[in-house]
Amino acid sequence: MNRTRIVILAAAGLAVATLAGCMAQRLETSRNLARQAEPFSIEPSRARARLLVIGDSTAVGTGASGPEMSVAGQLAARSPELAIDNLARNGARFEDLEAQLEAAPGQRYDAILIMAGGNDVLRFTRESTLRHDIDGVALRAKSMAPLVVIMPAGNMGNAPFFLPPVSWIMTSRSQTLHAVVREQAALRGLAYVNLYKPKDDDPFAQESDRLNAADGLHPSDDGYALWLHELLEQSPLATVLAMGHVGSRVPVLAEMPVPPTGSGRRPPG
Repeated sequence: MNRTRIVILAAAGLAVATLAGCMAQRLETSRNLARQAEPFSIEPSRARARLLVIGDSTAVGTGASGPEMSVAGQLAARSPELAIDNLARNGARFEDLEAQLEAAPGQRYDAILIMAGGNDVLRFTRESTLRHDIDGVALRAKSMAPLVVIMPAGNMGNAPFFLPPVSWIMTSRSQTLHAVVREQAALRGLAYVNLYKPKDDDPFAQESDRLNAADGLHPSDDGYALWLHELLEQSPLATVLAMGHVGSRVPVLAEMPVPPTGSGRRPPG
């Protein structure tokens, strides 16, 4: 073996070892963020509308500085008369969400928000299984609320956590996830929020330090704020919650300011 080949192999080995070390460090950071995260729930004394949140770590708010900076927490800050039950859990896949629905303290809600899919991307859930799991959750959720909104994580291949060629695989799987969610949402009458964007158009890739948490996998406070903006822009959630339960017309949502950029990505833990 000549010297040039030895140098190339040594450099490749060093690169692999460095990459493995970075991935291990980020994985530990992600685990620590997940251990610290708590799902945001609130019960105002004069609740006029009720929202159920289910899903994975993105619904919990992992990566945010606190529960109040998650999507649910930031929504509650704008909605003082909105009650929120949040049963999301870190690591959940779509197959776990029917159990979350069954555990809900209320039988009826004004709306249900589903934030999941990242773990199905990460754990390579088969497309047929994913379709079956989403359909079961959709049917059960529709029996509990007039509005069901489904907002899967965006393009996970754009997450700093992943490097090529793994990032390419995550992008492909994210595309599949969104295609399945879009089809099932249309079939079952769910409102679908599209956070998927190619790298050149994805704020989470273009403003990585601001919008991503320390693990490079979950959104930061600003990242969740951007997701909330997309949620309210792309779905009728604000309108339904403003109506309140039993047709009450007491407004519960304050006007949503437009953040400086527009859309998102991100998974779970």
